[in-house]
Amino acid sequence: MNTPHPALRFTITLALGAAAFAAGAQGVTATLPVAELGAGMYRIEAEVAHTVEARQTGLMHRVAMPLHRGMVFVFPEEAVHCMWMRNTPLPLSVAFIDGRGRILNIERMAPRTEDSHCAAAPARFALEMNAGWFEERGIAPGSVLRGIDRLPAAR
Repeated sequence: MNTPHPALRFTITLALGAAAFAAGAQGVTATLPVAELGAGMYRIEAEVAHTVEARQTGLMHRVAMPLHRGMVFVFPEEAVHCMWMRNTPLPLSVAFIDGRGRILNIERMAPRTEDSHCAAAPARFALEMNAGWFEERGIAPGSVLRGIDRLPAAR
């Protein structure tokens, strides 16, 4: 069996480590499932944060997000959940959503802040999109999202 030269092995290890660090710094989360949701006539590709770890990490360290992409948080119970923007450089809007898919309220969140943005009533889901996404498309409290019923259960 051929063993790579120690310098080559070190270079490969360094390159792989740098790539993993860069992916983490950009918030790449290839392991999250993606669900298709709908709001009005708009299609949303939402990464699904349905585990404790995914909900805690959210969109931290992301530097860009395509317009049709977002992240949906699936909570284990309907409650007044709150969100914040620690380590999140993107300005976002969050819609708090009840168990039937109805938007309760929408909040704008400034990057890298620890201000709490909370649901106006018990919510089962939260959908984060680029700042202003909902407003620019006329999606407001009372609107119903399609596809919520197909999301995996919270873990």
